Amino acid sequence: MRAGIHLWNYTMPGQPASIPAAVAETARTAEDGGFDQFTVMDHWFQMERSGDPAQPMLEAFSTLAFVAAQTQRMRLSPLVVGVTYRHPGLLAKTITTLDVLSSGRAALGIGAAWYEREHHGLGVPYPVLSERFERLEEAIRIALQMWSDDDGAFEGAHYRLAETLNRPTAVSTPHPPIMVGGKGERKTLRIAAQYAQIVNLMTADPDEAVHLLEVLRRHCDAVGTDFDAIEKQVMGTRLDPADADFWPLMQRFADAGIDLVVFGVRPGAQVESTETLATDVVPRLREL
Repeated sequence: MRAGIHLWNYTMPGQPASIPAAVAETARTAEDGGFDQFTVMDHWFQMERSGDPAQPMLEAFSTLAFVAAQTQRMRLSPLVVGVTYRHPGLLAKTITTLDVLSSGRAALGIGAAWYEREHHGLGVPYPVLSERFERLEEAIRIALQMWSDDDGAFEGAHYRLAETLNRPTAVSTPHPPIMVGGKGERKTLRIAAQYAQIVNLMTADPDEAVHLLEVLRRHCDAVGTDFDAIEKQVMGTRLDPADADFWPLMQRFADAGIDLVVFGVRPGAQVESTETLATDVVPRLREL
């Protein structure tokens, strides 16, 4: 299995002046340490379940563009974009720009959005869940059209684009991979089966991962896509490698067919925790 690092927290001594150097060093440490993917949250407030909403939070794509200039190899992606935060045409342009400037390392991680407080706080419309899923699917279709040779109009229930012109084109072939994040069995995994090259199952439980993969496979069979061609990821951001059950857990993920485990930085020690994971976890994980 491979490893990703998730920069979800920017709380550190000396902030905000210390943040740029810490982000840059975390990214370089991750790449030098063998991580294959670098992700950041797409939030405007810190998540309440992870800390005080008033804690520092950087805008995702500005941060990823900064990280692109510090690295050469790792895939770069939000984990994941809330579909409500940006018009899909502009989102596709933003991802394309990141892909060009990173020499083909961008991925579009995307989901239906959920953090109601930050929507209301910043005046972003927050439709009901069913509409957010409709918008999610339309946003993916718009991105795919903008990454194709079709510069024509797009007519959907929620979005209407007169032309989907997108130049320069993306460097990635055939386009930046689409990562769908979540574990909703009826809608999220169906959308992942139909459109995604990567699925992040948003779980750290091997039994749940096995179940969700079975659901994903059924959706792939139903829509006629290749289950085996989709990269499968799980979240290990709250797992402690010092725990006795950590490596048996990793083995169970490997046996289930998981391709990549996402680990998280530690608040106030972003660089140090990344270095520890790179030394103690990444090499052994590759052996599973």
